[in-house]
Amino acid sequence: MLCFFFQLKAQTVTLVDKATSEPIRYATLSSEIPPAFELTNSKGQVNLSPFKGASKITISSFGHQTIKISYDELLTLGNIIQLENSNLNLSEVVISGNRWSRSSENLPTKIISISPDEIAFQNPQTAADLLGVSGKVYIQKSQQGGGSPMIRGFATNRLLYVVDGVRMNTAIFRGGNIQNVINLDPFAMEHAEVLFGPGSVIYGSDAVGGVMSFNTLTPKFSLDENASISGNAITRYSSANNESTGHLDLNVGWKKWAISTSISAWDYDHLRQGSNGPDDYLKPFYVKRINEEDVVIPLEDGGLRQIPSAYSQLNLMQKVRFKPSQAWDFQYGFHYSETSPYGRYDRHNRIRNGLPRYAEWDYGPQIWMMNNLSIKHFAQKGAFDQMSIRLAHQHFEESRIDRDLNKPIRTTQDEKVTAFSINTDFTKILDANNTLVYGAEWVLNEVYSNGMITNITILESSPGPSRYPRADWRSFGVYINEEHKLNEQVNLQSGLRYNWFGLDASFDTSFYPFPFTEANLSDGALTGSIGGVYRPNDSWVISSNFGTAFRSPNVDDIGKVFDSEPGAVTVPNPDLEAEYAYSLDLGVAKKLGDFAKLDVTGYYTLLNNALVRRDFTLAGNDSIIYQGELSKVQAIQNAAQARVYGLQIGLEIKMNDHLSFSSDLNIQSGEEELDNGAISPSRHAAPMFGISRLTYRKNKLQVQLYASYQGEKSFDELPVEERAKREIYAKDSDGNTFAPSWYTLNFKTSYPIFDFLILNAGIENITDQRYRPFSSGISGPGRNIQLSLKASF
Repeated sequence: MLCFFFQLKAQTVTLVDKATSEPIRYATLSSEIPPAFELTNSKGQVNLSPFKGASKITISSFGHQTIKISYDELLTLGNIIQLENSNLNLSEVVISGNRWSRSSENLPTKIISISPDEIAFQNPQTAADLLGVSGKVYIQKSQQGGGSPMIRGFATNRLLYVVDGVRMNTAIFRGGNIQNVINLDPFAMEHAEVLFGPGSVIYGSDAVGGVMSFNTLTPKFSLDENASISGNAITRYSSANNESTGHLDLNVGWKKWAISTSISAWDYDHLRQGSNGPDDYLKPFYVKRINEEDVVIPLEDGGLRQIPSAYSQLNLMQKVRFKPSQAWDFQYGFHYSETSPYGRYDRHNRIRNGLPRYAEWDYGPQIWMMNNLSIKHFAQKGAFDQMSIRLAHQHFEESRIDRDLNKPIRTTQDEKVTAFSINTDFTKILDANNTLVYGAEWVLNEVYSNGMITNITILESSPGPSRYPRADWRSFGVYINEEHKLNEQVNLQSGLRYNWFGLDASFDTSFYPFPFTEANLSDGALTGSIGGVYRPNDSWVISSNFGTAFRSPNVDDIGKVFDSEPGAVTVPNPDLEAEYAYSLDLGVAKKLGDFAKLDVTGYYTLLNNALVRRDFTLAGNDSIIYQGELSKVQAIQNAAQARVYGLQIGLEIKMNDHLSFSSDLNIQSGEEELDNGAISPSRHAAPMFGISRLTYRKNKLQVQLYASYQGEKSFDELPVEERAKREIYAKDSDGNTFAPSWYTLNFKTSYPIFDFLILNAGIENITDQRYRPFSSGISGPGRNIQLSLKASF
């Protein structure tokens, strides 16, 4: 339902929530002809002038009914638009499908959005937790300063991270779990989207299982002749890790210029796990260096505090935007993130001869910096209607530090990656029924890696083996994607991409007897997709998509040296080829009157030439001495096949104007072939997991009771390579490792104490369960009281 008030005196409207009369920030307004996309500001206001003459403007905001209205209708109606609460929409405006704002009703792939209001209410501690809020993305953690998403049985370098349209994946993204997503600031997110399934046509390499697209705060212009100033200040405390967090963002806008600044700082103490659960997760000691000796210290609470897991982080963002006319939009963004050093908790759980194996196993400061210049041009003539150019420079730093208990030798490995990229994307509306999107991408990654061995007793250092070779990784791709509206009920989409990739690496043979000093790779990949959406009426959506994807071997695949598991070392393998995925989706969504919506998507993905770690030989040897220990040699290799299939099920029920229920359930299974022909469960196919929520909204009060849960993975269901990791899994009655099922009950509420001050409070894991997500090396937080204050101005 839509209500309008007052006569429109200017081309500015304000969107408000019908129930609370609160302004709706970051709501999207979009039209295809003319091509335009705008977001409401912090006061719910938006300028309509870019939509002049539009026959259909789609107004969308998560949790509200989507409406479609012409520009002329808006000119004859009032300047306050009330949106009715509803989560039962079958479509929303998304960007990740083809880099341009489009209604999801026209896209055959499954895409979900995480709105700024949902982010603010759930109050996630990290960007990884932000993704977990959706209930559709599984998060693995090896330490508190981590978070590795799993989507449809894939993870790490088979998933693509995109920040403001720029790929974040680097040439050293590994097949093991990675924590790079924590570089991003959840407080600085305008919204986030997840595209499920192959995205290689638009995004190139690595988009095998899905694409996670993060859009940070966009500078907002003033809607009148005066400068506008707005912002937010946030502080938060959490009891499970004694969190101390502060955030400030500020937007200053004029008619043609706008700047946006954001700064966030976090400090987390060691994470306390729950008191009710498997004793196998307890580590009742930690190691501390005292008077030049390693001392094993017992924990007074029996191991509930997980030491070492404390860390801190600082994030900065600065954006400048200039829009000289409706035809041009320039935006420069600077991002910087730095963590403190922090312990990798799962490695500190390893035992040797009844004592901790390591006195140290830490990550050094993790640093990410990005400079990004975005240029948009709206032409409505010639070869394109919309043009976007993105020039980006990124710098990454990470390191690993380890030392055995009571040993003086500390090994340090430092990695730096400098990444350059250029993206050009074009949209051309051929006619009312055909839209063409095409573009090109160029990427260069320069990898630097160093090793250092230090005797901490005599304080002498010498060069040591590096983790990676000195290497350059390059990629160039061109793509074309067409959307064809067959009729009012059927929409088709198809696309092709050709991608060339190359790699040059130089190996240091001073420490390992590699039978080669260089590795060179030059190859190409052709990928495509075809799909359709059928809407027989306003209450049904049926979609299907077949897509292919690829992942080119990177520096981590070809050149890494590391201890993959106790008694094993992974060595370089320069003879690798790209892996290819073939995926089929079928989705059905149905509205049941005005009170319920059911959404079911099934998928099947076949991965050929899959890059996986297997036993190997080096110079004819199946074992070598690595860090003083005889270790079995392994390497990344092109295995035969891997398969993943599953269901994503979503249910939403509107019980009345104030009470609603929603539930997301994910069921997946995967398998991969071993060298001996045996079949192993896939490493990144999570057990059944989901979130169910009961939400109450009245006036300005919001209350939510929800449950998060995971099913069991028995010993036989664990991947073969995981079964020996006794430090991270529980033990069954036969003493075998397995991942138990678990649940948490949680309560959260939000209420504005004043018009400018909002209180968020919650109790997570009310029953104080001791649980550990599948494949994780650290347990989740125990009972956690969370308090947050947000002041807006």
